[in-house]
Amino acid sequence: MSSGDERTARPFTVCREDEPVPPQLAGAIAAIGNFDGIHQGHRVLVGAVRETAAALGRPAVILTFEPHPRAYFAPGQPMFRLTGPGAKEIVFRRLGLDGLIVRRFDAGLAGTGARDFVEHLLKAELGLAGVVIGHDFHFGRGREGTPALLAAMCRDAGLRCRIVPPVSLPAESRPVSSSAIRAALAAGDVDRANALLGYRWFVQGSVRHGDKRGRTLGYPTANLALSDCGLAHGIYAVRVRLPDGTVRNGVASYGRRPTFDDGAPLLEVNLFDFSGDLYGQAVAVEFVAYIRGEERFASAEALIARMDVDAAEARARLATDATPSMLD
Repeated sequence: MSSGDERTARPFTVCREDEPVPPQLAGAIAAIGNFDGIHQGHRVLVGAVRETAAALGRPAVILTFEPHPRAYFAPGQPMFRLTGPGAKEIVFRRLGLDGLIVRRFDAGLAGTGARDFVEHLLKAELGLAGVVIGHDFHFGRGREGTPALLAAMCRDAGLRCRIVPPVSLPAESRPVSSSAIRAALAAGDVDRANALLGYRWFVQGSVRHGDKRGRTLGYPTANLALSDCGLAHGIYAVRVRLPDGTVRNGVASYGRRPTFDDGAPLLEVNLFDFSGDLYGQAVAVEFVAYIRGEERFASAEALIARMDVDAAEARARLATDATPSMLD
């Protein structure tokens, strides 16, 4: 299991939703899954699909679905997604793959039987030559399809099928999972979350106008609203990729600002040694370290004094952290 970065200069093609599969991805070997988090277990799937595709002289691709099936079946229920569609493209582009195929998860796909999933979607529509799946992969109407059933159906359809066993971190018995990463982030345990991912967890969003309070405190911030984010409220050391591709260090607060308004959760990022207008622009923020929980202070002066300490701690953590980045 590699926690490193297999980024490569090879061409990478994205085939979104109902677009036909382009010629350069014809006859591909596809790793199939939702890939929320693209964690260490998923990275083994990526390695397996690259290995299988290389042995057969085929393109290596990812097949995933949007929206996430859980969001489709329970649209009113909040869901903490670790990796949105844009973030998936960023990560998969860097992992030595030839492409990403995204198919819409809708009523038609949800009602597709297991055999039709294989014969019509995988073989006829997508033209795959084979698939790679995890040990717990289920598919088809009502999740009727199991890994063993997929292997048998692929054999009947003339497709290759490779099943990857569970993946655990060294000295751990539980398999790496997206649920474990969500639990770690909910506890503020960025170190564990990033270890399970194999890189620093990051979010994307557009910088929005706030109340400009940070300027009066001497800590101007770029503010992002994160939808259904289960990250623990607190202070973090972060790195931010700006629209021009440069990366800046900073310190961020995620939470409700209890000293002032106890409002809706907001990510407020102070970029070190930076001045500029980022309003309305898209940025990516990766989380390097958790510094402390969110607190209510008796005065703005007490808050500023603690922010000075937080900024110094963030600089120290950023200077020593060696976890791989997907933003560089």
